Amino acid sequence: MGKALEITDSTFEELIQSDKPVLVDFWAEWCGPCKMIGPVVEQLAGEYEGKAVIGKMDVDMNSSIPAKFGIRSIPTLMIFKSGQLVDKVVGVVPKSTLEDKLNAQIEATV
Repeated sequence: MGKALEITDSTFEELIQSDKPVLVDFWAEWCGPCKMIGPVVEQLAGEYEGKAVIGKMDVDMNSSIPAKFGIRSIPTLMIFKSGQLVDKVVGVVPKSTLEDKLNAQIEATV
């Protein structure tokens, strides 16, 4: 089973250059809604292994990337493709919403 990658300020730029869609969950330990969506992100990491890159960035440990994207509310989930932001969700959403967004980006690649 895949596990969501731990993304840091220093690994972020290289990671989002992937030719696969990259889902980044911006979260914090103290955030209740983040704890609700965290297990969903981990499930997606397993289910999309080889098709997409799934990762999490702790906004308390990494401040420059969240600041660069103006993240004020967490959880914020962003999908990147070839280094470009292509989709974004703020707050807790159903797993199916994230699956739909990832699938749309995967299909756009094919």
